[in-house]
Amino acid sequence: MNEVRDVPDRNRYELTVDGAVVGHILYERRGGRLLLVHTEIDDAYGGRGLGTALIKGALDDIRTRGLKILPVCPFVERFIEKHPEYDDLVDHARFDPLNAE
Repeated sequence: MNEVRDVPDRNRYELTVDGAVVGHILYERRGGRLLLVHTEIDDAYGGRGLGTALIKGALDDIRTRGLKILPVCPFVERFIEKHPEYDDLVDHARFDPLNAE
């Protein structure tokens, strides 16, 4: 079973498969927003759509918390481009990918 959970003391969302951590999204908190910095899936689990599951799970959790994001990670950016239903989470007024402050 797959599970996505926030691990705030490590500043990341983790994806577990059958209890083993197989991927994560690193984030930084900035002014009430989450700067999504880097997404990584263990090579042994590649090609299974787990990166997509990780991003979707993280964004769904972020939405329930009422937060906004700054998607610096290219994988997260592409996901949002393909899934415009998540575009409302992006703080477009503050988002400059070259200077995400």
